[in-house]
Amino acid sequence: MYYKFSGVTQKLTGTAPTTAYSPQGLRPGMPAEPPAMIFGSPTKVVSDAGHTVEYLGANRVPHFQKLFQTSDGVPVHLKRGLPDRLLYRTTMALTVGGALYVLVALYIAAQPPNK
Repeated sequence: MYYKFSGVTQKLTGTAPTTAYSPQGLRPGMPAEPPAMIFGSPTKVVSDAGHTVEYLGANRVPHFQKLFQTSDGVPVHLKRGLPDRLLYRTTMALTVGGALYVLVALYIAAQPPNK
């Protein structure tokens, strides 16, 4: 006897051997290869001779590697100077301000209501 899971009754039901051996949800007439990817083709073929790849800007990675790997005693999050210091101080100010705000809100919430 062959059995198959019934989606209607949510139980095993008796069935023919061909139905029992074909998984549910798969259709026998479907092609074996997957469909083509929508964005799978490259915009420029690398193997084309005579074409150069265009970049949006200069490669700045070697410059940043030299900058961040120098041992001058400055923390890595402050190596780029003024912009990094402004971001760091703003973040610290917002963190301290938020912590104070939470403490004040907890103090106010802990007070019994006035009658």
